[in-house]
Amino acid sequence: MPRSALTGTRIRERRSLEGLKQADLARDVGISPSYLNLIEHNRRRIGGKLLVDLARALGVEPSALTEGAQVPLMEGLQDAASNAAPGPRRGGAKGTTDPETARAEEFAGRFPGWAALVVAQRDRITALERRVEALNDRLAHDPFLSDSLHEVLSTVTAIRSTAGILNNAGDIDRDWQARFHRNLYEDSQRLADGSQALVSYLDTVGKSEDTLSAPLDEVEAWLAQRDFTIPELECGMMPDLVGDEGLRSPAAQSLARKWVLRARAEAEKMPVSLVEDVIAAHGPDPAALAQEAGVDLAAAMRRLAALPPKEGRPPMGLVICDGSGALTFRKPLDGFAPPRFGAACALWPLYQALLRPMVPIRRVVEQQGQPARRYLAYAICQPRPPKSFDAPEVVEVTMLFLPLDRLDGLGHVPRDAEVLGVGTSCRVCARKNCVARREPSMVLEDVEEG
Repeated sequence: MPRSALTGTRIRERRSLEGLKQADLARDVGISPSYLNLIEHNRRRIGGKLLVDLARALGVEPSALTEGAQVPLMEGLQDAASNAAPGPRRGGAKGTTDPETARAEEFAGRFPGWAALVVAQRDRITALERRVEALNDRLAHDPFLSDSLHEVLSTVTAIRSTAGILNNAGDIDRDWQARFHRNLYEDSQRLADGSQALVSYLDTVGKSEDTLSAPLDEVEAWLAQRDFTIPELECGMMPDLVGDEGLRSPAAQSLARKWVLRARAEAEKMPVSLVEDVIAAHGPDPAALAQEAGVDLAAAMRRLAALPPKEGRPPMGLVICDGSGALTFRKPLDGFAPPRFGAACALWPLYQALLRPMVPIRRVVEQQGQPARRYLAYAICQPRPPKSFDAPEVVEVTMLFLPLDRLDGLGHVPRDAEVLGVGTSCRVCARKNCVARREPSMVLEDVEEG
């Protein structure tokens, strides 16, 4: 239903709020009560002087009667409706519970509080879905969790073996008996400590997905606090890696120092003024930046992802992996969060580039989510400079991705570009008939393998 068609509904609601009778309002604006009744039931269109008179009599601006619900509220309702999965009606009735999208404006206009609640719940569900992805990824692949469970099971097995010997061996030499008792005590202590540490860790996982368990996690968290930008590098300075706002572990400090040194060298070759000129002329295109600055494509991608936030500039995410496919750097975006542990979606251009070294790849991908969003992704696989003769070849793959709806004409998106549907990881991906699926999804009842 067009928004203008609901002007009468808003007039009736405003009149009721003001405590005015229909006849009194009709008399104030010089029309008959029957005509006002037709207007309030959206059977007569209204505009011009009559709309202005009605707005003045009701004490509101004319736009409040014609525009209806706020645009963000309506957009939120539309997103919630477009991503609602149809399901069976209650009581076994035939049909589906598809939302009545044609009456969304009426719902938002008559019940703005309930409409805002629906939008808030949609946002909460989206946040929880992303949290489930992160927690599932951690519980499935976290090496600390795997080692802890192995330690607990090994200790339980040792206690059971010792108890079995004491129970079934009959008379045992007193020295051996004391030794077994000491082993039982020590194993029991180790089991208690390990179980307590495991419970504490799981409690932390349940409360926050940002718990740090590896040096790389610590480095990424340190960069995230700085919006993945380091202003000191623009002046050729080094940030403080050890201070109050620095990194705790020496391993994380070592990783961060390597990243900072490379980023500083790239900032010297590609100063902000040069990058801004390239973006103004070509958009955030790593190929244009690489050609202008005389650097390789991967360096241009890393430089673009390290730019400070700026109004009008789209956010840019970055993922780097090594030759084994393990993610060695993650700069996530809202709606596109690479997994912290384990392998990601095999269809990402990141892994496609791994199969074709030195071949630049550009694809439009649709990341599954609520709502699904499309991204323009650039990827390149390049060998890292060898440190000595006869050294094994080591490659590194870099992928830069930008939300397509934030480009606003910036950058070159090929016409009729094929959209590639991707996910985060197979465990939490709901795409059916995926040719790259390597394990069943826990969010699909029936997974049809491609």
